[in-house]
Amino acid sequence: MCGIAGLFHPDVPKPVDPARIRAMADMLTHRGPDGSGVWTAPGIGLGHRRLSIIDLEGGAQPMVSADRELAITYNGEIYNFREVRAELERLGHAFATHSDTEVILAAWRQWGPSCLSRLYGMFAFALYDAAEGALFLARDRLGVKPLYVATLPDGALIFGSELKALLAHPRLRREPDPRAVEDFLAFGYVPDDRCIVAGVGKLPAGHYLLVRRGRAVPAPVRWWDVDFSNPSTARPAALEEELVERLGEAVRSRMVADVPLGAFLSGGVDSSAVVAFMAEASRGAVETCAIGFDVADHDETRFAALVAARFATAHRVRRVAADDFTLIDTLADAFDEPFADASAIGTYRVSELAREKVKVALSGDGADEAFAGYRRYRLFSVEERVRRLLPEAARTAVGAVGAVYPKLDWAPQFLRAKTTLTALGRPPEEAYADAVTATSLPVRSRLYSSHFRQLLQGHRAERLYVEAMRGAPAADALSRAQYADLKLWLPGDILTKVDRASMAVSLEAREPLLDHRLVEFAARLPAKLRLRGGSGKWLLKKALAARLPAEILHRRKMGFVTPVSAWFRGPLAAEAEAIARSPAFAELGWFESAALARIAADHRSGRAEHGRLLWQLTMLDRSLQRLFGYGAASPGYIAAAK
Repeated sequence: MCGIAGLFHPDVPKPVDPARIRAMADMLTHRGPDGSGVWTAPGIGLGHRRLSIIDLEGGAQPMVSADRELAITYNGEIYNFREVRAELERLGHAFATHSDTEVILAAWRQWGPSCLSRLYGMFAFALYDAAEGALFLARDRLGVKPLYVATLPDGALIFGSELKALLAHPRLRREPDPRAVEDFLAFGYVPDDRCIVAGVGKLPAGHYLLVRRGRAVPAPVRWWDVDFSNPSTARPAALEEELVERLGEAVRSRMVADVPLGAFLSGGVDSSAVVAFMAEASRGAVETCAIGFDVADHDETRFAALVAARFATAHRVRRVAADDFTLIDTLADAFDEPFADASAIGTYRVSELAREKVKVALSGDGADEAFAGYRRYRLFSVEERVRRLLPEAARTAVGAVGAVYPKLDWAPQFLRAKTTLTALGRPPEEAYADAVTATSLPVRSRLYSSHFRQLLQGHRAERLYVEAMRGAPAADALSRAQYADLKLWLPGDILTKVDRASMAVSLEAREPLLDHRLVEFAARLPAKLRLRGGSGKWLLKKALAARLPAEILHRRKMGFVTPVSAWFRGPLAAEAEAIARSPAFAELGWFESAALARIAADHRSGRAEHGRLLWQLTMLDRSLQRLFGYGAASPGYIAAAK
């Protein structure tokens, strides 16, 4: 695992200053504290920071081919590199190292862009081909590893693993993109089709960009997609057997490392499954780590302990409390863009705990998206069945009732019908888009000033989800929702969280449940084998019944949730109040300060639930300060509250 950065002149091969490339790469030292390198040639510069995992002595980067025609800087792991290497050797290629980096160079030389389909793993890399005068940027299928890209005023293309690497270049303009702010407030993250810094982009997951000198920079090319449109007709028993085999192979392939390795263990089905297969494949006790919280309803440590005892792991636990709010600046620095999934606190702490003993940790991320584990899938499927039964006029009437029905956050569950009624009156894509938002459009709109609405020019974040679902290669509504989540939520939220939090402490995180062959297998499962009888991940749980306790398989899903709502009503109440006084927000004039104050007051009193929104606004404030200098001279929330 590493950090990469670089620059390419697509017009003419201008000289590249090695010191500038080094400055960009050194912004990523946390991603690669074990070594660094810079390589330049006319019109091209590649930088690298290395976290040594495979071939500790021979895998230094940037790596240059023996004939000096190819050079690469690469972040990730190719889990089948030995098999690909063997095939290349049969084709006449020779290797000087035992690294997967050299395999990518040879694969490019042999197959060109089509080499990507042969590489199984997580990766983002930049490869320069001198003979072709071309730069090849590529990102793995599901977006496990990030890659930011921007064009400078002189036409140069710069790129890096994190936004901070690009910001180290003095010619990159720093202006916020209002549309990215709208997207962030809607989803809690900035999706991969946008960046908080205007003019900066992200290479989408499963895409590559091939830039040839003397030609215009083209649009990225999609080289992989997941297809839900052809469900399998195999017997459920056969599919269950195949699933177990694929799970085992996905875990075993990610246990290859020349450094100590362990796992995150939350006590949920997914991380417990990973640990179960690790224990089967390991000769010694698996190192496991868990995080607990100071709010009982969010604490899963007893379930993690149950799994740890079953598989005799070397288990360690650390507790997260409200005083971990002080991590906010650490997180703002790690993520660069505003990021409001508060479970990043726990992910950072569990990564920190794991790094004390290991350099690589396996996680259980990805199964909820692939196998339909989220509660929202169950609710959406029920709504869709009801929606299909209702005539159009009845749906319109139900939606109209929902529009005027009060939002009763304080009331018993059976009285909170507004969301369901409103959803039934809308097309399924729009209803699901609303369901995945962290902050609804009506709430966001009340915050915005007239000036900010003008800047948005009609942009609405939910359209991204609507378009993804309508264009999904899927045969049913559940599959369309899962497809959109795999394309948007997974890379934008889940994988960004794990990558930045783990890399901040120089830990490599691997996601075996996102093995692309396993994801493709899940997409071929009939919908009723993913979601049945109100139970998500139905076939996955059935396949794991022989390995995991029923208490783990069938307990209420909690998720890795940080109790920020309770904190903002208790020990962090003063910080909630301070949001309305944000100097950054005041300087920009994008939000109504009175509306911000009401949000904080209503949450503190219990009249409404705005914990996630308060956290979003806090993270946005920090990002605007750090990236653009808005309100930077003013004290932070904690100091202000005092």
